[in-house]
Amino acid sequence: MMQHFQTSRLARLARKMPSATLALTALVLAVAAPAAAQFRQAIGNDMSKCEAGSGPAVMVTVNGIKSSSGRVRVQSYRATPSDWMEKGRWLNRIEAPARAGTMRFCMPVPAAGSYGIAVRHDTNGDGDTDLTKDGGAMSNNPSINILNLGKPSYKKTAFAVGDGVRSIIVHMKYM
Repeated sequence: MMQHFQTSRLARLARKMPSATLALTALVLAVAAPAAAQFRQAIGNDMSKCEAGSGPAVMVTVNGIKSSSGRVRVQSYRATPSDWMEKGRWLNRIEAPARAGTMRFCMPVPAAGSYGIAVRHDTNGDGDTDLTKDGGAMSNNPSINILNLGKPSYKKTAFAVGDGVRSIIVHMKYM
């Protein structure tokens, strides 16, 4: 129904607009759709995307997972003040059942650039953050304290990714 409404609306606009304006409108719509799709992609942990010759991607090794209960979530962000850990601004998310000790994740990124990784261990798997039980980690392992409320500056977590695969190690922290 909505698609029909939009199609007929575009048809009415086309009859009223010169062809140059119509072409510009079509271009804007074509560019806007992929821009919206660039955020919030839930993906699987496909290790083949981190094989030699693949990329751009980040091989994330998460050390210090304290238990095999709950779920571990790894999210990638652009390392910019407007994107880093802002609600809905993550690029890709991988979730997996927690495994005590060390876990590895292959996180593809859209292009070479500057990124940050945030990891969360939801120990009871309920999707809510429990500051007294859940754990967290970030790229470059910045200090986390009550003053930054678990959100250090994007400058402290940023790292460069080229056209290949970049490996990083993060260490889980629990209260």
